[in-house]
Amino acid sequence: MATLATNGNVNKSAETVAAPGAASESAATENPPSLQTQVSSESSTSLKRSAPNDADEDDGWQTIERGRPVKKHKKIPGQDSSRYPGITFSQQARLQAKINVSSLRDLILYIFADGPAPQWVSVKHRPEFRKIVTIMVPGLEEAMFKEKVDFSTYNNILPDEAPDRVVTSPDDYYPRALNKEALPPVLQPFADMFPHLWPVRAPGDDKYAKLHSPIQAMLTAPLNKEKKFGFKPVTDPQGWKDERTRITEFLASPEELLEHGFPMHPAMLPAGGQRDEFKDPEGFVHTRINKPEDGNVPEAEIEQGSVTAGRQILALDCEMCMTGEGEFSLTRISLVSWDGEVAMDELVKPDKPIIDYVTRFSGITKEMLDPVTTTLADIQNRLLDLLTPRTILVGHSLDSDLKALKLAHPFIVDTSILFPHPRGAPLKQSLKYLAQKFLNREIQKGDGTIHGHDSIEDARTCLDLIKKKCEKGKSWAASEVQGENLFKRLARAGTAYRATAGPQATGGLSVGKTSAAIDWGDATRSACNAATVTISCKSDAEVEAGILRAIKGDPDGLVVPGGGVDFVWARLRELEARQGWWNRNRSPDTTTDTTTPEVPSSTLETTLETLTTRLQRIHAALPPCTALLVLSGSGDPREMARLQAIQAQFRKEYNTPGSKWDQLSVQWTDKEDQALRRAVRHARSGIGFIGVK
Repeated sequence: MATLATNGNVNKSAETVAAPGAASESAATENPPSLQTQVSSESSTSLKRSAPNDADEDDGWQTIERGRPVKKHKKIPGQDSSRYPGITFSQQARLQAKINVSSLRDLILYIFADGPAPQWVSVKHRPEFRKIVTIMVPGLEEAMFKEKVDFSTYNNILPDEAPDRVVTSPDDYYPRALNKEALPPVLQPFADMFPHLWPVRAPGDDKYAKLHSPIQAMLTAPLNKEKKFGFKPVTDPQGWKDERTRITEFLASPEELLEHGFPMHPAMLPAGGQRDEFKDPEGFVHTRINKPEDGNVPEAEIEQGSVTAGRQILALDCEMCMTGEGEFSLTRISLVSWDGEVAMDELVKPDKPIIDYVTRFSGITKEMLDPVTTTLADIQNRLLDLLTPRTILVGHSLDSDLKALKLAHPFIVDTSILFPHPRGAPLKQSLKYLAQKFLNREIQKGDGTIHGHDSIEDARTCLDLIKKKCEKGKSWAASEVQGENLFKRLARAGTAYRATAGPQATGGLSVGKTSAAIDWGDATRSACNAATVTISCKSDAEVEAGILRAIKGDPDGLVVPGGGVDFVWARLRELEARQGWWNRNRSPDTTTDTTTPEVPSSTLETTLETLTTRLQRIHAALPPCTALLVLSGSGDPREMARLQAIQAQFRKEYNTPGSKWDQLSVQWTDKEDQALRRAVRHARSGIGFIGVK
């Protein structure tokens, strides 16, 4: 009866009418007009006697709002109540693997939305949960919770020794009970807030030795089965402002070109001996560009507001047929200019006999190529005349097209790089998916049929993706992934139950859940922007204040709804900075963070004490029936990042034409490869805590 609570006269009437006994009920029956007149004069809300069979359950009264009855909510159960919610773990449970970050995300979806029931914990009285608060604290490690740990020497180890400090073995999946007396003094309050320490596996790829973003895993919900068919086009986040950006801002760097296997152009090499002594591999040619600066256009020649920056833009797509085992040769080339006009569309006869036309993909048939006399050399000569230092080639996975053309060009904008796969290289998102997601367009409808792909259609699609990126800006679609934003899912499918929303919610009613995201940097330019409320911070103190504000709500309810939001996600980062983890591991992240951290001047032990005190204050402020989740996200990424940098340097030098293996500045052997895989396993070893206030 919150509506009544805001009006003193109505409350007074309620007290009079609700007085127990037959006399009160008789009085209300004998004089209904006066009651209706009194209540309606003060508020649109009135009182009405409920049905007899609901009397015990709802104290005999229901609220009438705008002519429709709304049952009043049940009271929050006491901690001794049999209805009090809980999240418990049984030692008899059979875990087959460590839980991961997505397990915690799915637990949130189960309690508040349409997620599947977890198999690794038991959730009691799910309808009674009022709020969920999730806090990510990078820098927390299980080794910190060992008895008699010496924080003064905790980090006095070599980077390659850090993996040896992981307490859990890969086969040790079960949570550890927190014994307060066995914990370091600064971390003992954790035992008052949480029953267990959980080993949590961060997202990653053991095959390619990569760590993926734990934030992305947490804030991206998997699509429901019924939603997997078809793609929902991307929409601009709330408050988005376009930032027109020149296409030159999206040029792939020489390092990126080497990493993705593009043919080497001498302009990509450092000035001096390597560039002067460069020789094309047999059959290859390179465009007539001596140095990267040759492509620069004077500002006076650039039309104001032009996104092409005075450059010639050509979209390229090729079709290939099989001429040997694992060998494909060029059979069609299409070039489309910035205005969408076809600049070149030629069939090409390979030098070798074709053994498979792969028509279902290429669209090429024997009948099409029989009369063709154009050769690869003819196409190369035409391209060398057409492509100038001011020409930018755009396309999707252009490394394959340029290898088929046996051509090198240094100015490339590749949509497979611009819209990376959420799991990182070498995986790539298909052009068909990008067109569906970002252009709301269906392409390659002939895929798998006798019609195959249309190279002109593919080239134009790449152009349109680039044009949209230039209009929207660098941050647009930078964090789109194959799934649904967690905040959007909660707003769309958030479920209320009878305990919190009355009888009409019996069995679960989709009403949507409010949310808040509190993070360092500009939280509005990230996945956090989809939350009901976003709060950008520059310190952990601001994050703590933001969490408390999101829990309690604003007095006027103008920004944070009165009573607070249902779901809170936040990140505390000062421990991460103190540990030296920040900026060391630049894996793709859902958060656009432009804040430069200041490493706390305090010791590690003091930083942990401050962190624990913050968590205690947050825990104390939580209302009853609130779930609190704390997770590190990952383990120590520093050794992994160091080895990945060495691997990238090795690949760069190894792929440089004319380089000699024994003269490289770094080496990459099986020893280094195994060390990297070991470091990745360590970086994926995070921890988590789950409790109910």
